[in-house]
Amino acid sequence: MQINRRNMVKSTATVAITGALAKSNFAFAADDGGNVKLNRGDVVLFQGDSITDAGRKKNEPRANDFSSLGRGYAMMISSRLLSRFPALGLECHNRGISGHKVPDLAGRWDRDCIEMKPALLSILIGVNDIWHKLNGNYNGTPQDYETQLDELLARTKEKLPATPIVICEPFVLRCGAVNDGWFPEFDERRAACRRVSDKHKCIWVPFQSMFDRAVTDETEPNYWAGDGVHPSMAGHSLMAETWLKCVFG
Repeated sequence: MQINRRNMVKSTATVAITGALAKSNFAFAADDGGNVKLNRGDVVLFQGDSITDAGRKKNEPRANDFSSLGRGYAMMISSRLLSRFPALGLECHNRGISGHKVPDLAGRWDRDCIEMKPALLSILIGVNDIWHKLNGNYNGTPQDYETQLDELLARTKEKLPATPIVICEPFVLRCGAVNDGWFPEFDERRAACRRVSDKHKCIWVPFQSMFDRAVTDETEPNYWAGDGVHPSMAGHSLMAETWLKCVFG
């Protein structure tokens, strides 16, 4: 699809981002089909832990700024949106913080989400809820994770009823820090995340399925995430591509 200046001007009111985004062998469509609409001046917010944080600058963060968006999928997605739709004047923000779990998000949610009034909210959270437990620094159960995430989304829907919420599936690859001791509990937590996402009618991004499919005889797990948790450049790019496909179709 080509977008000339005349068409761009016409798009200043509302834009529905559709199948113009590049396709991938590893991209998955959302179960309910992505059809999010963005309006002029909308805020797009990414929330989560270190995978979302991706080394972002946290001192005086700014919208649409490389250092504030980090080096990962949030920056890659934001770059695509900003380059394709400059007339909308979108504001893309990253508020992921390394090491955070669902309770940590809840503790800063008013400041780092509700007060920002996002028109589109993306959340990726869950790997630390089990990793910190395995390291002896947390005792939350899969049921705690489900309950806390449910409460967080209920609170968000109450305060931001018109905001589409994207729930990204927690994922790991079997390499690095990830061993058999992570399972089956990690899979229980992924299932819990999906139940909560469905309950609140969120857009689901199946990152685990994506990475499972990406690992082949020719491509080892550590190509996508060296420690099994934090994606490589290729891993973040694949995440961005799949997120865009799921959210916008």
